[in-house]
Amino acid sequence: MRKPNVFTKLGTCRVAHRLIFVLATFIILISVTSLSKFYSLRSLLVTNTFINHLTPESHDGSGSEVRITIQTVIQKIQQELIMMRDMPTESSSPASLLRHTAFLADILRLIESVQASLPLNEKTYKQKSEKSSPHPLKQQSNEFSDYFFIEEIRKYVKMKPNRLGKQNFMGANGTFTSIGHACFAMKKELEEYMNYDIGEICNDDWKLAQKLMVHGCDPLPRRRCFSRAPQLYYKPFPTSESMWKLPDNRNVRWSQYRCKNFNCLANNSTGKGFFKCADCFNLSYHEMPRWIQLVNIVPNSNLTADFLIPEVLGIKPGEIRIGLDFSVGTGTFAARMREFNVTVVSATINLGAPFNEMIALRGLVPLYLTINQRLPFFDNTLDLIHTTRFLDGWIDYVLLDFILYDWDRVLRPGGLLWVDSFFCLKEDLDDYLKAFKMLRYKKHKWVVVPKLDKDDREVFFSAVLEKPPRPF
Repeated sequence: MRKPNVFTKLGTCRVAHRLIFVLATFIILISVTSLSKFYSLRSLLVTNTFINHLTPESHDGSGSEVRITIQTVIQKIQQELIMMRDMPTESSSPASLLRHTAFLADILRLIESVQASLPLNEKTYKQKSEKSSPHPLKQQSNEFSDYFFIEEIRKYVKMKPNRLGKQNFMGANGTFTSIGHACFAMKKELEEYMNYDIGEICNDDWKLAQKLMVHGCDPLPRRRCFSRAPQLYYKPFPTSESMWKLPDNRNVRWSQYRCKNFNCLANNSTGKGFFKCADCFNLSYHEMPRWIQLVNIVPNSNLTADFLIPEVLGIKPGEIRIGLDFSVGTGTFAARMREFNVTVVSATINLGAPFNEMIALRGLVPLYLTINQRLPFFDNTLDLIHTTRFLDGWIDYVLLDFILYDWDRVLRPGGLLWVDSFFCLKEDLDDYLKAFKMLRYKKHKWVVVPKLDKDDREVFFSAVLEKPPRPF
């Protein structure tokens, strides 16, 4: 019996090794493709459960790698087929050679079919990706709603798609009803607040709502119940009387206050349950002279932290028309500015007393707003922002930065920032002043005077600053 030709064995081994190489390459290709699909699906799942979604760049990069890998495998198989075709017939048996050639040809056809399904170029891939990927507003997550047990919260926080699947006039495919991030940390209180019967009268829980807002659950979710009102609401006084007259007691719900009427609030000797702006309901003696007469003057120096409205308006004659008063008060600043034909909105909360009701009953506009929220005004729209008895030495430096930048956002170029009697400890003054100097506003008024009721440990700071134009 004739012994096998050594060269024939070597040829067969070479073909087998090449075949193993091709098969290994093909397995790697399948693994890369599978992993690519897996991670793409995983990314989409992350999108639906959180807020990040894949960018077009990541899609393009994944598609490019798959296309390059497939092209490389095709080239190697084609080279192998050419080499096997040119191989001398005596180096291997014809049947084995035909079988290996047919096998590689089948693999080549499969890979080429995969390649044909891919886009021809990056641009085509990107266009197809943009067409096939859903609009971000169509992707909704039930993660947030599943966190709560009360059905009304679950319904509120879910994304509300537009009817008929069309974009609305704002260019959105749906609406995300928002709540403050701290609502999740106050789950118990929020679920108590949202536990009501739809279409019925809401609980008398405004104090709970304000607690949620102050602690960062702001904005609060809307509710589908009717807010409680005073039992016997009497028509407000006409504007000619309401500015400097205590309102009718019947127009306020007093259940959550220590004082049960306005006379109690205006009485200086009564324990009212709050201390910030405790005299603000005394319209005749405390509020009447404010910003019209100099009241708080440091003895032996004639220094004061108070500026008068006429001198501030005189800085920009005829230019101050609308503004915001971000303070704790009963609207007296807005009432006085109204006498100078300036419309001012008063932002405050009800810290132990019906400050918002008092402002409204005086015929002014209250804005129930905490310090946690971005101002609900568009950029460069207000002529004036005034603040007093609110931003004081308790406030964090970083928080003060955010607030001042937000105020800068809504102030128009040439608008005025009136810082009225900001007080803090002497050792903290320089750090706070840096925050105001950071604005690079023009200083029209700038004064620091001692605060005499704290053993000379605190100071008042007042300023009138003008926002500069920023053309670039």
